[in-house]
Amino acid sequence: MTTPHRPTAEELAAAQDAVIPDVAGPGLRVLFCGINPGLWSGATGHHFARPGNRFWPALYRSGFTPRQLRPDEQGELPALGLGITNVVARTTAKAVELTAEEYRAGGAALVERVERLRPRVLAVLGIGAYRAAFGRPRAAVGRQPESIGGAEVWVLPNPSGLNAHYTLDGLAEEFGRLREAVEAME
Repeated sequence: MTTPHRPTAEELAAAQDAVIPDVAGPGLRVLFCGINPGLWSGATGHHFARPGNRFWPALYRSGFTPRQLRPDEQGELPALGLGITNVVARTTAKAVELTAEEYRAGGAALVERVERLRPRVLAVLGIGAYRAAFGRPRAAVGRQPESIGGAEVWVLPNPSGLNAHYTLDGLAEEFGRLREAVEAME
């Protein structure tokens, strides 16, 4: 097992406002959508790369992946029918740096991306991001009543280690509900 690259303070500072490419392609089962990449992701070029982020463990524990992938193995996701994008593309130290306008513009761009890629499900990781991007102030975690670009929409908890409302087990449970719903579609 390789040791992941730990960005230096200089690399993290230089990653501010960077954009990392989506891991996506047409016809995915699930397109996971983060809020925006953090500086660690910007510095490494890998989604959900910061140690302590629980995306990769939750993905594995919920049964989406056969083993726990590392962020530098994100390229394996499309073969599993999975992808990653973000509501807002630019990297920041914290999501609170994003403006309401960025969320709305990101939501509109996400709709276009989903219409083009046509995943079965769009899973937005973060209730606040979903509410802000799509003007749904009462949205709750779980399956949403509306679809986007023909994709069923689910909102899952933000897997950031800063989200103290959910334990890793709780995240895996929510991700597992989505996995079961996706398998029922197949």
